[in-house]
Amino acid sequence: MPLGTLDRQPPPFFRQGPSAQSKLAVYSALAIFLMVADARFGVMQPLRTALATALYPVQWVAMLPARGASVATAYMESLTAAQEKEAQAHFKLASMSARANQVEQLTLENERLRKLLDLRGRTHAQSLAAQVLYDAADPFTRKVIIDKGMTQGIALGSPVLDESGVVGQVTRIYPLVSEVTLVIDRDHSIPVLNVRTGARGVAFGDMSSTTHGMELRYMAANADVSEGDILNTSGVDGIYPPGLPVARVSKVERRVDTVFARIYLTPIGRVSGTNHVLVLEPVSAQIPPRPEPDPTPVKKGGGK
Repeated sequence: MPLGTLDRQPPPFFRQGPSAQSKLAVYSALAIFLMVADARFGVMQPLRTALATALYPVQWVAMLPARGASVATAYMESLTAAQEKEAQAHFKLASMSARANQVEQLTLENERLRKLLDLRGRTHAQSLAAQVLYDAADPFTRKVIIDKGMTQGIALGSPVLDESGVVGQVTRIYPLVSEVTLVIDRDHSIPVLNVRTGARGVAFGDMSSTTHGMELRYMAANADVSEGDILNTSGVDGIYPPGLPVARVSKVERRVDTVFARIYLTPIGRVSGTNHVLVLEPVSAQIPPRPEPDPTPVKKGGGK
């Protein structure tokens, strides 16, 4: 064997050009150059845009199975939700139909009893629609500003409600806007009536335990109050008409160390996030004024 074939160099037939170390150095320098140039001058942006445009059809085809599965899943979920809502709507419609029949009968009986006893009918409050503009700036209160004021006939103390129930009361009026104190404000109170038992009480705003809560105070520990009871306005304050939904009893705590029960309420009206409200005329504006006292002095004794 010739001695020239024992060196480490490959024969001329297998030569591949530059060595691997040279290629690594050249390509590393080129990569660093391209990264610096792209970071500083964005020279690779046109190439990147062209590659993204060319690969978009491939990506779109690759995403078809995932999109199909997502659409099928969403369709099945929406179908199930629609069926559940339909069942709930049928149940609610049936219950409302039965309740409507009862209401018609009770209304007829009420009218007959009032005619029999010669009682004055309940007054119907005038209403005015308004829109909530924004929340009050004070973070320690729960108040909103509506777009109706003194020029539109808004009166101080007017009840404010939405489609669900009582929201609050007008506590300050301006020429074009008014300030409404919500029922969850800590300084707000409203007389209520338990629909189930007929017991009267006073509901206060409670922001200590929850940001959107109320509390029924000064109720005895053994009072007949249960979770789920509905509280309506009693109408004894001369402001709110009777029968407006106010809150629902969410929790009742009875302790042996106090004579009063701790009763937590959840407002029925949408006190957070409502946009349109109805402002009612206060009941006191519909009640006839108190007659003037007789100025004639009453004589005391029987002497002449």
